[in-house]
Amino acid sequence: MLKEILSVSGKPGLFKLVSKGKNMLIIESLVDGKRLPAYSNDKVVSLGDIAIFTGTGEVPLAKVLESVKAKENGAQCSLDPKSDNDKLRAYMNEIVPGYDSERVYPSDIRKMIVWYNTLINKGIVDFESKEEDEKTESVVKEVKTATPKKIVKNEAKVKIEAKKSSVPQKKLTGVKKSG
Repeated sequence: MLKEILSVSGKPGLFKLVSKGKNMLIIESLVDGKRLPAYSNDKVVSLGDIAIFTGTGEVPLAKVLESVKAKENGAQCSLDPKSDNDKLRAYMNEIVPGYDSERVYPSDIRKMIVWYNTLINKGIVDFESKEEDEKTESVVKEVKTATPKKIVKNEAKVKIEAKKSSVPQKKLTGVKKSG
């Protein structure tokens, strides 16, 4: 399920993948429901591709969110994302024991808590779904690798109009040739 939930840099909140267009994704905000395009030059990250660093490797975000859900009994996070850094680190250590506190910043923990609360508010509680994840992953990769193209409208018509409107060149008279 997290593969179709996207984070777009420069745009606040989370988005759900609705469709894909040519060189873009059609996304819908989970906050206000507005649909908008995400182009190939936007940095789009699927929540299913995010992991938390630990001392021994990485833990996928889906498992981290499942741990938060288990700790909070499916309710919103009891910790305020604006809490001080020590409280955030202690909470993260309860959820992911042995997380790498040097590589996982308090801002990352805040973002994870906000994302969790947003998903719970929208009724998205199944964080580990396999079927839809593979389909969404291929769509996101396809759009990321697409190159934007310039759109030229009626190129031949533009050339003809340019020839008609060009001013005829005058011959220069009275110029002496040196030599």
